[in-house]
Amino acid sequence: MTLNEPPILPTDPQPPAPDSAARRRRARRAQMIPDAEGRAEVMSSLARRAYPNIEFFIFAVLSGAVLGLGYLLDSPAVLLFGILLAPLMTPWVGMVLALVTGSLRFFFETLVALLISVMLVFLSGLMAGLASRPFLPLTSNNAHMAVWLWLPGLAVLGLGAILLVISFVRSEDKPFLPSVMVAYSLLTPISAAGFGLGSGVPGLWPKGALVFVVNLALATLLGMFTFVLFRFRPARLGWLTSGGAFVVLGAVLVFLMVPSIQPNFPAAAATFTPTQTRTAPPTTQVVIAATSTALPKPTRTPRVQTATPSPIQVTLEVTLPPTETATITLTVAPTPVYARISSDTGGGVNLRKSPNGDYIATLDNGSVVEVLSETQEVSGVMWAHVIATKNGRRLEGWILQSVLTTATPVPNWQPTDTATPTETVEATAAP
Repeated sequence: MTLNEPPILPTDPQPPAPDSAARRRRARRAQMIPDAEGRAEVMSSLARRAYPNIEFFIFAVLSGAVLGLGYLLDSPAVLLFGILLAPLMTPWVGMVLALVTGSLRFFFETLVALLISVMLVFLSGLMAGLASRPFLPLTSNNAHMAVWLWLPGLAVLGLGAILLVISFVRSEDKPFLPSVMVAYSLLTPISAAGFGLGSGVPGLWPKGALVFVVNLALATLLGMFTFVLFRFRPARLGWLTSGGAFVVLGAVLVFLMVPSIQPNFPAAAATFTPTQTRTAPPTTQVVIAATSTALPKPTRTPRVQTATPSPIQVTLEVTLPPTETATITLTVAPTPVYARISSDTGGGVNLRKSPNGDYIATLDNGSVVEVLSETQEVSGVMWAHVIATKNGRRLEGWILQSVLTTATPVPNWQPTDTATPTETVEATAAP
């Protein structure tokens, strides 16, 4: 009898050798480059992905044109669409990587590409500003908000810069969301600066350019720290370039990130002004004329001729103390005129320090303001001097007269003439 031979069992399949792409992905997920060869391969791959292409500049032109149109229409929806059209900010990642590693050629290539895209956005905003001149004055609320440093905006920029570097290193997918966060902080202020330079609206240029420089410096510093945390140890030249960039960018942040200066409001004028008037002291003169005449007396004795003295005049001058006359002047304030904000576009109006001057705040439609008597015409547009209250603060400035609906129908918003009663109490001393 023959025994059955044991069945032949299949051996365990050997795992396929990992390809270079899988090995790069695992190296990026490990947050540490294993060796010099792997570090060079990963850095070469990152540099290749970060190098700008023609698509980058095309989307920069489209984004700048839509952003300029958004500032012209003062529409947040159009501005959001312009940010969504922004190019992928991979050249900025390449510039930060070049600073850390000390690759000067790659740094200048990515920096020039980033500056060209920024200049395209700036020129698009400039063209939109020139096109807005026939429609001035405009509210431009969104443009004014884009040229100020806000703590929430800086927090969004910092988070977007860190996430963009992490996503770019650990994944080969395109990090759209972090790129939009960085593009929003970099492109909106530079587009607003171009719009302000073209339209002539004060307060936009050069504040927008300064805000762009501050945001770029902050994002670059955070990107460098993120690369260092991923163990991208710089070489000797890399230490020099990254250290110099750290000093320069830190100085930029120190000198440009200053708090906004709040306007000083003048104190209210007093309406009760007591005055004292010192009158001239009265002078009383009393003139006493004394005349002494000696009459001859009839006698039998020889007549003796006596001298007749001349009259003696005695002048008595009495000076009374000065009389204090208290004059109380009551100044009655004019009847205040109130109006309501009613703007057809933008949902409100900008309050400025002077007619068409620096921006103070935005007053929403429906807000009630006190209209003062001063009005001024600038370039054919009437401006009204008003006092408003927003968030518990008393604000005084100038707004467009056309957006006001008066509550008291007074022509030209002039206060009514009110007689100023003057009560004078005089005390006069009798001589």
